[in-house]
Amino acid sequence: MAIIVTGASGLLGSALVPALRAEGWEVVRLVRRRPRAADEAFWDPAEQEIDQAALEGAQAVVHLAGASVGERRWTPAYKRELVASRVQSTRVLVEAIGGLSGKPEVLLSASGVDFYGDTGDRVIDESQGKGSGFLADMCVRWEGEARRAGEAGVRTAQMRTGLVLSERGGALGRMLPIFRIGLGAPLGSGKQYWSWITVDDWVGAAVHVLKNRDITGPVNFTSPTPVTNAEFTLTLGKALRRGTVPIPVPGFALSAGLGEFAREALLPGHRVEPRKLLDSGYVFAHTRLDEALSAVL
Repeated sequence: MAIIVTGASGLLGSALVPALRAEGWEVVRLVRRRPRAADEAFWDPAEQEIDQAALEGAQAVVHLAGASVGERRWTPAYKRELVASRVQSTRVLVEAIGGLSGKPEVLLSASGVDFYGDTGDRVIDESQGKGSGFLADMCVRWEGEARRAGEAGVRTAQMRTGLVLSERGGALGRMLPIFRIGLGAPLGSGKQYWSWITVDDWVGAAVHVLKNRDITGPVNFTSPTPVTNAEFTLTLGKALRRGTVPIPVPGFALSAGLGEFAREALLPGHRVEPRKLLDSGYVFAHTRLDEALSAVL
């Protein structure tokens, strides 16, 4: 039986697909162009089009599609795109699932730790309520669409992902050029907590949730050992054998240069605990940031 994956060409999807195949699953990738391979099927969420026959009888669906949060400045138009690429695409997918005669057992849908808003230095788990801000509001709408699959009898889990460590892209990929020339510096106060996870542990956790039928609802996809931004900065500099700038980049300068993205994604803190993963027996491969960075770099 197949596993359907959206966003298969992205940072997480491109790592997950080969791992699923290594587990013995057939994978069908939903793509927004004319399919060019036997393992591809078409969909266009903006036009509410999807190859429903490709979903029929699938064992699971993993939904990772969504425009990049950090790729462009947040103009009003791009903020609408960020929301639509998540909320609309999830709605189209869930409605297609509801119309199947052979429904999948489980839907894993992406989300983010931004759901919690700025929680300071408090340790939080999946029982923490919604925070405030654009990203938190977007996550609520995103997850709400995914939960509707439960009305059709499909187990649902929302993967609240933190900072993914990978040299191939994402937030770390955007940081590396600056750090490699010795200009990495703490952001704002540097005291805000960053919850991170290696791409290998993210994939391992996704496979774990797919297999574990007792896991439902929000699941924090983060290492159990978050660090402050200042500690992250120093550790990354050491991993690259480069110095870092001891003077933090002021929050007002970040806001002036990066706008709302800085205020929502860089300066808030999330000290997140992956309680559901730990309680269900998932064993992290990387819990120390220095070892994790050495592994991915």
